[in-house]
Amino acid sequence: MHTRTVFFISDGTGITAETFGNAILAQFEMKPRHVRLPFVDSVDKAHQAVRQINHTGEIEGKKPIVFTTLVNMEVLAVIRANCQGMLLDMFATFVNPLEEELGMKSHHRVGRFSDASKSGEYHDRIEAINFSLSHDDGQSNRDLQAADVILVGVSRSGKTPTSLYLAMQYGLKAANYPLIPEDFERRQLPPALVPHRNKLFGLTIQPERLSEIRNERRPNSHYASLQNCRTEVSEAEAMMRRSGVRWLSSTHKSIEEIATTILQEIRPERLVY
Repeated sequence: MHTRTVFFISDGTGITAETFGNAILAQFEMKPRHVRLPFVDSVDKAHQAVRQINHTGEIEGKKPIVFTTLVNMEVLAVIRANCQGMLLDMFATFVNPLEEELGMKSHHRVGRFSDASKSGEYHDRIEAINFSLSHDDGQSNRDLQAADVILVGVSRSGKTPTSLYLAMQYGLKAANYPLIPEDFERRQLPPALVPHRNKLFGLTIQPERLSEIRNERRPNSHYASLQNCRTEVSEAEAMMRRSGVRWLSSTHKSIEEIATTILQEIRPERLVY
């Protein structure tokens, strides 16, 4: 059972409100029900949102928590005047004081993606995602020189989600390449990766956890057996040590933590925030 309902209201996508709100809520031992209300960009939609929020509060007997990043002042005025939840206006909290300190007005732009079609950085981000998808799991060796980072490690160690996160969040062209038994027999990195050693970053994982993950995909197979996982992880780590490849264990780390560590180590020249 959830302990409280939390609303995220925005006249854009609501990504900012939800990301920031979730970061704050993570400090509390609670399991809230999340309700996303994006594109609340008219007075009529604001009244609809208010009715939903207030009705929820009446049913649950507790004030809903409401995070908002509304820019439209008419829409915000409706929410402020009628909402019976606990209203946390992020722009009023942060943007207004910054306007006073900087002596200038903010753009008051609706959503970070409102002018995406005109943004070169946005198109770079799309290119990076396409690059990461086409270079997932060693599918292609072409254009590896264009990669900002190349992740290596055994199968199911977290390379694909990390690559896509780097592409989507930072606009980095991230390829990933699996280390396989043939590489361990040669005791060398795959030949396609050798010219790009300075871009390599390794991921490893505890064999027990790797076996669990692989058994979800291929139950009771040699591929998923604990003994095979121990062998592959041991060989992969030994190879990365011999080759001077920087690496970390993904076992107890989130994708965000892994990506941050990679950025600190690789320090790509081009970053998109």
